[in-house]
Amino acid sequence: MKATMTQIGSFNRPVQLLLVNQLTINIGFYMLMPYLAGYLSNELALAAWTVGLILGMRNLSQQGMFLLGGSLADRIGYKPMILAGLGLRVVGFAMLGLVESLPGLIVASALTGLAGALFNPAVRAYLAAEAGDRKVEAFALFNVFYQTGILVGPLIGLALLGFAFRWVCLVAAVLFLMLLIAQSRALPARRGGSERPGRSMLADWRHVVGHRSFLLFSLAMIGSYVLNFQVYLGLPIEVRRVTGGAAGVAVLFAVSGLLTVLGQVRLTTWAKARWTPAQAISRGLLLMAAAFLPLALTAAVTSTSGPPSGWSYVVAVAPVMISTVLLTLATMIVYPFEMATIVNLAGERTVGTYYGFYNTLAGIGIAAGNLLTGLALDTGRDHGIPALPWMALTLTGLICAAAIASLNRRGHLSSPSAEGAPAVQVVGAARR
Repeated sequence: MKATMTQIGSFNRPVQLLLVNQLTINIGFYMLMPYLAGYLSNELALAAWTVGLILGMRNLSQQGMFLLGGSLADRIGYKPMILAGLGLRVVGFAMLGLVESLPGLIVASALTGLAGALFNPAVRAYLAAEAGDRKVEAFALFNVFYQTGILVGPLIGLALLGFAFRWVCLVAAVLFLMLLIAQSRALPARRGGSERPGRSMLADWRHVVGHRSFLLFSLAMIGSYVLNFQVYLGLPIEVRRVTGGAAGVAVLFAVSGLLTVLGQVRLTTWAKARWTPAQAISRGLLLMAAAFLPLALTAAVTSTSGPPSGWSYVVAVAPVMISTVLLTLATMIVYPFEMATIVNLAGERTVGTYYGFYNTLAGIGIAAGNLLTGLALDTGRDHGIPALPWMALTLTGLICAAAIASLNRRGHLSSPSAEGAPAVQVVGAARR
């Protein structure tokens, strides 16, 4: 933690405020969202399809509006979009705790998703702009604060559930309100870069879509989001399958979160000293692919005959935990260099639009990947091929790693823009 604290102190005040901003956002979000489905289905007695509709509306409004949110951040400024997103979260979370009608809950869910679409691209673009040549280190710290929020949020929410879910929602809303007030006063204004101020938003979108290097990079990275999301889908399902309970899921999340919080800065420093950004991303993707091999190799021999205990429990969960550790380490390697590469390809102009488009593609990929992973899990179980989903995920990681390596060899990852502006160096890329 000493290295992490030293890194934090080496950045300017806006970067530090953005890190605290993301920590608070994640605490507020994760103290509520993990328990929302249970509240809707149990306390409000809503049908399963209704619960799915409400939860799906949040994801749809967020992923569907990322591009618009990023473009508005470039045009209006990063701070106004951050504040607007925080304000919408206040309203959305308060509504989730106060309304019980289906239309009201759908609106509340949509507002919480739209909030994320407004502040997420703005926060990342602001952080990239303030970090200057230290983008990789800044995004490494960003991931530390991000994961800390994921660790702390559910614990606070669990404590508040002892009173009522309404209190979880209202406390989360108050937390966002306090953050909104604090950031409105403390966060300096920062406008996004724009190479052509008079150009329309639609023209900006066409420019991003027409940037071949960025588009190829975005498509190549979609699979990494599918793999990373298995922390929430495939791995929890496997833990429940081999243990017969959900206790192991909490351990899984704790291992992943603590590993990131304690090791992200050191691992990023180590990788940056040895690899170029493209090498770090491709090798991290190879590690992502390897993360699912323990499950593929043990799927056929893992016992499912009753809940294990003692050493049999340790043996049952060991492959899942090994996969979790490898997947977390891989994500820790990839993420800072991935975020910095986006800025590099954008040429540090209209960065919010680039992040918005990138997040939109990632969201589409996660949705499609979840569907295909679920089908693979069902098919493997029904046809006696339990290793099928894990081999498919391993293959996905290998394809992504090969695609990034190929793009790097062909010079796509060193091109800052589709219009031939001078290259902007990413931290650690001096050896290229």
